[in-house]
Amino acid sequence: MTIGAPDLPPDRLVLWDIDLTLVDLSGSGGDWYRQALATVAGVTLERMPSFPGRTELAITTELLTAHGIEPTRELVERLWRELTALATDPADDLRARGTALPGAAEVLARLAGTGRVVQSLVTGNLPAIAHHKVSAFGLHTHLDLDIGGYGSLSAHRPDLVAEAVALAAGKHGRAPEQVVVIGDTPHDVGAALACDAVAVAVATGRHGVDELRDSGAHAVLPDLSDTDAALAAILR
Repeated sequence: MTIGAPDLPPDRLVLWDIDLTLVDLSGSGGDWYRQALATVAGVTLERMPSFPGRTELAITTELLTAHGIEPTRELVERLWRELTALATDPADDLRARGTALPGAAEVLARLAGTGRVVQSLVTGNLPAIAHHKVSAFGLHTHLDLDIGGYGSLSAHRPDLVAEAVALAAGKHGRAPEQVVVIGDTPHDVGAALACDAVAVAVATGRHGVDELRDSGAHAVLPDLSDTDAALAAILR
């Protein structure tokens, strides 16, 4: 699904993380993995990997290994199919599990109104889960979800940024003049810096302003509630 793409090649590509950047669904990933591991491998989850800023491939591989299970591609994909089914189950209303973070919808809309800006995702989530999460909170309207970088691609987060940039360049005929990555962890910042992108960090997750600044972010915001400050950081 392609949403909000301009007619002219974009001057700026803005790539959003989802969890604890746009939405707070804390605890949901662990719940889904617990159920998926039991269903697919018949194993009770005993050790939960760290989630923030990591990709689904990295998380799944670590989780299976920690439980003595070889992370073959076939098994990883089976686990992902079960995770996707659980996460997108119509009976499980994500709005009852969490919330859109303050200012997220407003910043997305304001950026879309600035002209030649394309917005998409760089997220550790699987594509279908990522799309479901933003759609559940009405945050998909201004995102071109076809050119995102998703967590099934690689365990190395910079690869996700590079993929999104390449897809945007292929779709619009040339690379954007500037790429901005927005996230809540040092992993998001590191991925941006590895790809020569602008790193904007928001302290809405487990990492504070000082830690995010020390990780090399070009700008750090306490959250997205000050729309003008967010736009100034992103469009610097």
